Amino acid sequence: MKRSKRYTEIKAKVDLEKEYDLDEALAVIKEMKSAKFDETVEIHMKLGIDIKKADQNVRGTLSMPNGTGRSVKVIAFAQGENARAAKDAGADEVGDEELAARIQGGWMDFDIVLATPDMMRFVGRLGRVLGPQGKMPSPKSGTVTEDIATAVSEFKAGKIEYRADGSGNLHVPVGKRSFEKQALKENIEVLIGHIKAAKPPAAKGKYIQKTVVGTTMGPSLKLVME
Repeated sequence: MKRSKRYTEIKAKVDLEKEYDLDEALAVIKEMKSAKFDETVEIHMKLGIDIKKADQNVRGTLSMPNGTGRSVKVIAFAQGENARAAKDAGADEVGDEELAARIQGGWMDFDIVLATPDMMRFVGRLGRVLGPQGKMPSPKSGTVTEDIATAVSEFKAGKIEYRADGSGNLHVPVGKRSFEKQALKENIEVLIGHIKAAKPPAAKGKYIQKTVVGTTMGPSLKLVME
């Protein structure tokens, strides 16, 4: 894979084998030559879980204290008063069976899918489409809820949904490179604390095996983990 001149220059200044403490890693990221856009800062975590076992799945939602800086498109499956409340709260699209049909037809221009419990009769058929992308609503992640308006407001304000991939890895946006270092640090500390608390009881051995922080177009730095 061919890398940009900027990436190569940054990589030459970063020790990819070193484990950085969080303050040091963020200082390096803030000093990196910037891209032509405001890059997303991301945390990547390798977890010691067996994702094939349902009791070791790591999935949920988290409100970042300083938001993520991302503009997300939220759609909601709701009817009647719930539909009006979702739209008033800022949902980009609201619907029921017709909305499900659009998604089955290939429309995927959204980031978060929310639903009231009674709408799962329409959403349930979308598992094969939304599941692989990690967008399938679930009560466990707070994306299936009676209080649809609050859920819409929270996700539009920066609440994120996370889910371990097929290899047991998490990839979570924690802000923008333009954020103050302290704001990024607070978001990352909240995320790491949250993931530690979400350790499945059935997981054996070292739970958080590796954590790195990086930007969209830059190299990732390993973090020291206690």
